[in-house]
Amino acid sequence: MTDADAGRSGLPEIRVPGLATLAGLVLGLVTGMALAGTAALPPMLAVAEPIGALWLKALQMTILPLVMGLMFTGILDTAAAAGAGAMARRTLGFIVGILALSAVSSSLLMPLLLRLFPGHAIAPPAGAATAEPAVPHLADFIASLLPTNVVAAAGEGAMLPVILFTALFALATTRLAEAPRRQLGLLFEGLAAAMIVVVGWVLRVGPLGVFALGLSLAVSSGAAALGTLAHYLVLVSLCGAVFLIGAYPLAALAGRQPLVRFARAVLPGQVVAVSTQSSLASLPAMLGSCRALRLRTSTAEFVLPLAVTLFRATSPAMNMGVCIYAAHMAGHPLSATAIAAGALVAFVTTFGTVSLPGTISFIASTGPIAAAMGVPLWPLGILVAVEMLPDIMRTLANVTMDVAVTAAVDLRQEEAG
Repeated sequence: MTDADAGRSGLPEIRVPGLATLAGLVLGLVTGMALAGTAALPPMLAVAEPIGALWLKALQMTILPLVMGLMFTGILDTAAAAGAGAMARRTLGFIVGILALSAVSSSLLMPLLLRLFPGHAIAPPAGAATAEPAVPHLADFIASLLPTNVVAAAGEGAMLPVILFTALFALATTRLAEAPRRQLGLLFEGLAAAMIVVVGWVLRVGPLGVFALGLSLAVSSGAAALGTLAHYLVLVSLCGAVFLIGAYPLAALAGRQPLVRFARAVLPGQVVAVSTQSSLASLPAMLGSCRALRLRTSTAEFVLPLAVTLFRATSPAMNMGVCIYAAHMAGHPLSATAIAAGALVAFVTTFGTVSLPGTISFIASTGPIAAAMGVPLWPLGILVAVEMLPDIMRTLANVTMDVAVTAAVDLRQEEAG
């Protein structure tokens, strides 16, 4: 269970072999480096290269329908929560504001980190598709935000206009009568559930897929691939650490909680978060943290489940960090327009990334961002194998921020009362 597995009960629970996938990548890299220059390598590459390319295509084909289904149902859930009263609106105000800040933060931070601590671009694995979706200039970008034909836009890989169309469609559905709204919600929930099953099937053979990619990558880049992965883990975790650290001043300033008391109160929840990598599993400990902070029980029991369901403070920041690093990894320069497109998609799609194991959430979250930015998708097939490591930072920061937001909402409830 990982941090993105809490949320809508209608979606299937899929278990993916995270440790086995990581082991497959390491074994592929080590095997490729060990066999470099030997007679055994060419026949292995002849098998590994098409397997790796096929696995990447299988991942890519699921992204658009999965994101559409999840985002549609996520927006309906958010709209329903907003109608639950003043406390819900205050909570959603904090959530939306922090998520917007999260999307912008890594747009600035990750390029800065890459300038200060530059890594190296690596050659793509043989057989990986390296075609890059076109990102228009600013005027064309604004004109292309809404598609004239959403089906044609989807076929051309224009992810941003399809996502905006889905968001508008979902918002329009919230204005319908209950019966058609429920029917459309069930349709998109079914779409998302079916695609999660398909992604689960693809990820079950992930150890084989990333072994094949790792083998080919080791041949093209050698030991530099290992250094690149370590560099990536540090930098993308720093993007999440910003929100772990930021939760403390939020609790102090917006919740009027002494820093030392907040740090002590939230520590048990952080321990559970690190050990389980699940916000849902950390919920009882977070409720205990709120009692230690003397927050109202009614506030904690309303805000925390809502936050666990809808709120991932680190998701836009770390997902943007992943995609910017993927561009760097592929040697693909990013324009300001491309980064702006990615930040917008990172913010919008955050509302559809709950109820998923971390590796499925990784594909559903980073795939549309990378496509909107014009970033080649092959690095994501490599980086998904190590997602379980930065997922620890995701969960730790999210749990800490959930408690901080609860403190801030509780203070405003007290002032309003």
